[in-house]
Amino acid sequence: MHFDGTIKSWNDERGFGFIEADQGGQEVFVHIKAFRDLRERPQVNQRVRFQVELGPQGKKRALKVEPLRTRRAAPVPVRKNGSAQWGTASLFALPLFAIVLLLGYFLGHPPRWVPGVYLLASVTTFVAYALDKSAAKRGSWRTSEQTLHLLSLVGGWPGALIAQQVLRHKSSKAEFRAVFWVSVVLNIAGFIFLASPYASSLNLG
Repeated sequence: MHFDGTIKSWNDERGFGFIEADQGGQEVFVHIKAFRDLRERPQVNQRVRFQVELGPQGKKRALKVEPLRTRRAAPVPVRKNGSAQWGTASLFALPLFAIVLLLGYFLGHPPRWVPGVYLLASVTTFVAYALDKSAAKRGSWRTSEQTLHLLSLVGGWPGALIAQQVLRHKSSKAEFRAVFWVSVVLNIAGFIFLASPYASSLNLG
């Protein structure tokens, strides 16, 4: 009959120890010669499976001892350096904004310089993110989060969004991301206003 247990004590110099069976009771003496497959030296707290026989003095001793191979947990995939995973909001924000931009020019009359501002601000914001990440690695002067948010607010948020995903910078800080999305909403609201008849009456284009 086989039993499972744990090695509670082990004297490696003398080659013996004691096993505590899972069923409880008196600890079982075990000698180094009782191990079937001795690839590694026995250790305290090691899980083993064994049989029991009575020794010359009527005391229990283990025989045919073998280590219990515990099931290893599935390895957690480690994300390699590279792009961060695109979340739902990040994935659809740019295509949806492109639709809003097209509808704005199709249905309204926003200033003609708006796309150029978005392009220039996005490139500037992407570079600002890249410089900030580089500075973080070197431990040197950093670009403030307020500056990054301001760049997003004035039209650089597409570049910021791409930088967050491609550069893996500011992509996991919840507080920063929350303020970032507020700046995105405000910016889009500003564009919708520029495309409205109210802005047209101000002759901004």
